[in-house]
Amino acid sequence: MSFYKYVMESRDPSTNVILLEDTAAVLGVTIAATCMGLTSITGNPLYDSLGSLGVGTLLGVVSALLIYTNTEALLGRSIQPEQVQRLTELLENDPSVRAIHDVKATDLGLGKVRFKAEVDFDGRVVTRSYLEKQDFDQMLREIQEVKTPEELETFMLKHGENIIDTLGAEVDRLEKELKKRNPEVRHVDLEIL
Repeated sequence: MSFYKYVMESRDPSTNVILLEDTAAVLGVTIAATCMGLTSITGNPLYDSLGSLGVGTLLGVVSALLIYTNTEALLGRSIQPEQVQRLTELLENDPSVRAIHDVKATDLGLGKVRFKAEVDFDGRVVTRSYLEKQDFDQMLREIQEVKTPEELETFMLKHGENIIDTLGAEVDRLEKELKKRNPEVRHVDLEIL
């Protein structure tokens, strides 16, 4: 990779900042010293003024270059499409996931990635996951004791809340799985559809 390409395409903004600031400092001191020397030797203050303009222009150019090279880092640069595909496939291949929407994967710099997606869960799979942990005989007894609409509501609210908790546990499981299989992923935000 050429020096120019590294400066213009680097994913580590701190290196560019240090490099460009130090280069500007050395060039600025050289311009200022040269112009002050010429003013001192010739007695003409025009050289000092030109030196000030030169240093100011140099700082403006370096500032514009830093803004240009770091804009994506400030706004968020997308990761490589292959990596996004790998993360998305991991979710899509999970039995509890029906579909994935609005995927965004952002490079945070220094090898860190933030991943966000909207997940449409398969309600039957999530409910089955909840039911696998239940005592069916106990549930059957509870159902048989239901005689009034209020008792039915109490029964449904209890199990409905537990199913929602199971859905939350599924989200946590998927987030941990994404981080485990992809160590560069530091922040995962899965939203339930």
